[in-house]
This record gives sequence, C-alpha cells and structure tokens, in this order.
Amino acid sequence: MTLPKSKSIPESAVEKKPIPWHIVFFLGPALLIYLTFSVYPLLDTLILSLYDEQKGQSSFVGLQNFITLISDDNWSSAFWNALANNFQFFIIHMLVQNPIGLLLAVLLSSPKLRFSGSYRTFIFMPTMLSVVIIGFVWQLLLSPIWGISENFLYHLGLDHYFDAWLGKESSALITLSFISVWQFVGIPMMLIYATLLNIPDDIVDASVVDGANPMQTFWYIKLPLILPTIAMVSILTFVANFNAFELIYAVKGALAGPNFSTDLMGTFFYRTFFGFQLQEGSATMGAAVATLMFLIILVGIMLFLFFVQRRIQRFQF
Repeated sequence: MTLPKSKSIPESAVEKKPIPWHIVFFLGPALLIYLTFSVYPLLDTLILSLYDEQKGQSSFVGLQNFITLISDDNWSSAFWNALANNFQFFIIHMLVQNPIGLLLAVLLSSPKLRFSGSYRTFIFMPTMLSVVIIGFVWQLLLSPIWGISENFLYHLGLDHYFDAWLGKESSALITLSFISVWQFVGIPMMLIYATLLNIPDDIVDASVVDGANPMQTFWYIKLPLILPTIAMVSILTFVANFNAFELIYAVKGALAGPNFSTDLMGTFFYRTFFGFQLQEGSATMGAAVATLMFLIILVGIMLFLFFVQRRIQRFQF
C-alpha cells in the first residue's frame, strides 16, 4: 500500500517572520555608544602600540615597543617594578578584602542580627565616596605631623606601633592597599549577601533537621552554592586592581613615591603616555603599556575561567 505523497507548500504561502526592528531600535544606541567609546579606543590603542613617533612622524615598528618595555634598561626596571607592585596590590585584596566581605555577608544575612540594614549601609557607604576624597582624608589621618592616628594609638597603649606608614618604601604600598580594602569591601559583601539571601530556606531547614550546626550548614550547604559568586568577585577584583590609579595618584602623586614603591601599572602608564616632570610623554610607548595591561587582564581572566570557573558547579534555585 502506497502512502499519498504530501503536497509541498509553495514558498509564497510560507509566512515570513517580520524583522524585529524594535530590537534594533532599543539596542542600537547602546551598541553605538559601546563601539564608539570602548571598542574603537581599544583597537586604536592596539594599532598605535605598533608604531613609533620620531620628530612628529610615525613609523611602523611592530613589536619593538614591547621589547623595549621588557628589556631596555631605561624602561624595564620601571615596568617590572610596577607589575610586581600590582600583583602585590591584588594579592592583598584577594586575601583580605574578599574574605572580610564574605564574613560580613554571612553575619549580615543572619535573621537573628538586629539593625542589619544600618550595618550594610555604613559598610557600603565608603564605596560611594570619591577615591580622591578617600585618599586625601586618609593622608591627613595618617600624617605624623597633624594626623590623629598617633594620639588614637597612644590612648590604646599602642603608640609604639605608630610609624610614617605612607612615607616608607616598605609599608607605603601595603598601607594604600588596606585603605583600598576599607573603601571597597562593601562590593563583595553586597554581592555575596545577595546570593546568600537567594538560597531557599528549605535547603537550610533540611540541613538543620539532619542535625547540622550553623558552621556545618555554611560549610557544606551555603558555601558550595555561593562559589560562583565568589569566583565572579575574584574576577572583578583582578580587573579592578590592575586598572587601579586614582588612589595612588591622589595620595602619592604620579611619581608613586617614595622611590616608586607604590607605582602600579596605572601610574606607570600615566607617566609614560602624558609625561611627568623630567620625563617626556610618548603616545606610542603609552599605548604599548596599555596594551600590556589589557593582555595581562585578558590572560588572567582566561586562566581563571579555564582552571577555576569551569570546575565550579552551578545550581539553579
């Protein structure tokens, strides 16, 4: 028995889907702004880093600017110093800021804590202040001449620990790192806090019924559920720290003293591109520094996503 052949539907009878012009209308302006102020400057910087300017004339030199930054005696010491300081700046934030943010988020998410909303506001408030204001205020507080830190430690019996922390090479970068931690600890706190509130109460109640204490509930139930958020916070910390500039510039200036001990990639780029005091600015060398900053951030994120993020199991609530 042969089945009847199905009749083919003519193409004219097929209803064509209309073009979603509303999507173009709503996304077009944002896409145009993103291409103009993000993509185009990035591509222009990458191209500019491959050129050299001599007496107002540009010539293509390929990777010579990057070789000069890494190996030339006039540039390499400053570059490697800024890169090492930047990694130290990032490690302090990872080991101090993010664990404190996690601890604060866990404490503030407790339903037994009173006035938790006020605590969140006070902790997050420094994040909304200008970095320039934060740097100037802390510079006044820690000043050995007119600051109040020495008297404060004196009343606590700890005056022998006071020192010119911002004026010594061994402690200036660490002090600025702790100032930055104090200002921005509210960001990881709020991100992790929001994730903790999103955990269903049924899961927590089930662990309590099974006999788990609060520490076991956090370690075996809550922590695995917030690991993706902690990973995202780590990526944001890495990107923000390798773009840091304002705090160092506000407190120590473009020279990032004393003796470049607080110099980061951001301040090194500023001096290279715009010039400062006896240093002549170079747009092509500055573009090379900015390109290396971009590549360092890109490689760091890719390594983190490959070795860490892909191993973290995500849960849907």
